[in-house]
Amino acid sequence: MARPITKKSIVSKVKKTMNELGTYRKEFDQVIEVYSGMLFQYQEYEKQHAEAGYPVTEIYVNNAGAENERKVPIISVMETLRKDILSYSNQLMLNPKALGESFEKDDKESPLKAVFARQPKRGGPHG
Repeated sequence: MARPITKKSIVSKVKKTMNELGTYRKEFDQVIEVYSGMLFQYQEYEKQHAEAGYPVTEIYVNNAGAENERKVPIISVMETLRKDILSYSNQLMLNPKALGESFEKDDKESPLKAVFARQPKRGGPHG
């Protein structure tokens, strides 16, 4: 049986991944803690949503007694967490987009740039 996922296990995995990518610094620990907490919360909400049968809407009775259909609150919470998780994963360089930007900055000359640099210079826009 697999060990249950905890915030602490997520922190360890994030640090390990960042070490493998060469992006980890001790100064990031506080941000890693927040990011890991959000991932843990998201997974917990995801389990609750699954156990409830993945409802999208629910009937809501307002103060006047009228029934309205509204989005299930857990979906709104999960949407907000998803956006925040993406933002933090960018800051910690844990996704392809963020890594691409970092590697492009570190790359002195890309192979494509090298090919274009070897092309003869032409005068004017048409030759």
